[in-house]
Amino acid sequence: MTPYHGTPITPNTAAVRAISGGHAFVSFAYPEQLGLVLEVCQSFAGDNGAYPAWRSGRPITDWNRYYAWVAELHRYPTCDFFVIPDVIDGDEAENDALLDEWPWRHRAPWIGAPVWHLHESLERLERLASTWPRVCLGSSGQFATIGTDAWYTRMSEAMNVVCDRDGRPICKLHGLRMLNPDVFTRFPFASADATTIGRNIGLDSKWKGTIRPPTKESRAQVMRDRIEIYQSPTFWERSTAPIQQAFALEVA
Repeated sequence: MTPYHGTPITPNTAAVRAISGGHAFVSFAYPEQLGLVLEVCQSFAGDNGAYPAWRSGRPITDWNRYYAWVAELHRYPTCDFFVIPDVIDGDEAENDALLDEWPWRHRAPWIGAPVWHLHESLERLERLASTWPRVCLGSSGQFATIGTDAWYTRMSEAMNVVCDRDGRPICKLHGLRMLNPDVFTRFPFASADATTIGRNIGLDSKWKGTIRPPTKESRAQVMRDRIEIYQSPTFWERSTAPIQQAFALEVA
């Protein structure tokens, strides 16, 4: 599984410890460390910025600037994929319309990955997984909080749909905001992302005990190691039961 660490991570020296030789998730809403990402990362993926815009109460309605951004970056050798625009609280018809609008849908489908929101129908998930090489899974609606019993149950239902009888996903799966070992070690993800490092290295209250990393740089390295030591399973076990949190890593 490819672990994408969300940027920005400040200062830049801490970002280098978090993503050097690794993988970054660059948001269209916060692209200021793109130059650093291109310099030090093995690969990167691009997020459409819909989530922070939605949380601010100003959802994006004109995606032309994002399309221009993707057009510039997708030819870079280290580029993996971009999240196709989505309406987080929209209906399936609205999100399907954005898929139809995606400029690379037919000529280069690997460039974009659609989002299936957990509150949407399993039929839409099956349709996306049968059509696109990669599908992003986004927590939403009554399943917006990652790690609850209801969330795990819904994810299990999704895996039963998107994996074949041998437990193999029919497309690559990306977990949005799911780069927590307690999450990604349960599901056969190809990749996942989170801003866990960037959100936590500056919070002294998160670092307790007699041995505490004193700098943001050392904290970034510790968190990266704690995440990347784990891997996603190759196959989905249909008997998997909901798992309670055990790793105590925040997901953001």
